[in-house]
Amino acid sequence: MKLIERPRRLRMNSLLRESIAETTLKREMLVFPVFVVKGTGIRREIPSMPGIFQFSPDILIPEMKSWIDFGITRFLLFGAGEEKTLNAHRACSADSIVNVAVQNIKNTFGDKVYVITDVCLCAYTSHGHCGMAEGKSIINDTSVELLAQMALSHARAGADMVAPSDMMDGRIGKIREVLDSEGFSDLPIMSYSVKYASAYYGPFRDAADSAPGFGDRRTYQMDPRNGREAIREALLDEKEGADILMVKPALAYLDVLSHLRKETNLPLACYNVSAEYSMVKAAAIKGWIDEERIVIENFTAFARAGADIIISYHSLEAVKNHWV
Repeated sequence: MKLIERPRRLRMNSLLRESIAETTLKREMLVFPVFVVKGTGIRREIPSMPGIFQFSPDILIPEMKSWIDFGITRFLLFGAGEEKTLNAHRACSADSIVNVAVQNIKNTFGDKVYVITDVCLCAYTSHGHCGMAEGKSIINDTSVELLAQMALSHARAGADMVAPSDMMDGRIGKIREVLDSEGFSDLPIMSYSVKYASAYYGPFRDAADSAPGFGDRRTYQMDPRNGREAIREALLDEKEGADILMVKPALAYLDVLSHLRKETNLPLACYNVSAEYSMVKAAAIKGWIDEERIVIENFTAFARAGADIIISYHSLEAVKNHWV
């Protein structure tokens, strides 16, 4: 065959393939989600998420020491096991489980670690929704006021970044206003800007004990059928003062991530969520897939689509086993 162009020429040598690879992964991109629960001596595996655990604060510190030794230094904290009430009062308490964990982590490790806190009411409300409820309705503006106070409590505890995941309208602007007025103008906000009402969150309900007690979350989380709306949501958060924008889930929304990359110059994060993790784990346990290759292929897809930050339950294993 007389071919002038043969793309295979650039694939024949492994050293050349490394030289011209368009997408590069590095461990600094990875954030490891951590579930902190009230109590002592707790290291409890989450049944639907093999290899992922809930930790009480006393157990978390030595665990985290080993993670840091492996090279994982960026964490996203979720609290569980708090008293659940209609007014979600524990969400803003100085001694909430998240705030205690943040203080312990920063007092122990200081700037060796970067601690991001999830800001949402679902683990603190008796009905399990991400905002305050009146009857069967989730009230936006009242919720925003409480979320801002929750973010402020995390800032006071020493969080390096806050990450509102509730999807209430206007919460980024209010959180920015409150943080600035209280002397935390340098504290970044990573907004769950594009968060879909997804079936991929199933195992997370076990991890954070946050399933809604009535209805669903479709009145405030995004409709999976909508892509253009995602750009609107993200750019609104950018205008309100978000420093990083997130797309969640990741795998089923790579098109959204890619489109958003073209619309903003802010750093982008994606959340490789619980069911995405558990499906890979389940298939790997069965011997149906090569887990390492699948995880790296997924990570590469996230980065290729535009993600600068990858939040994933695979992070620890990937770094520990030198996959990244």
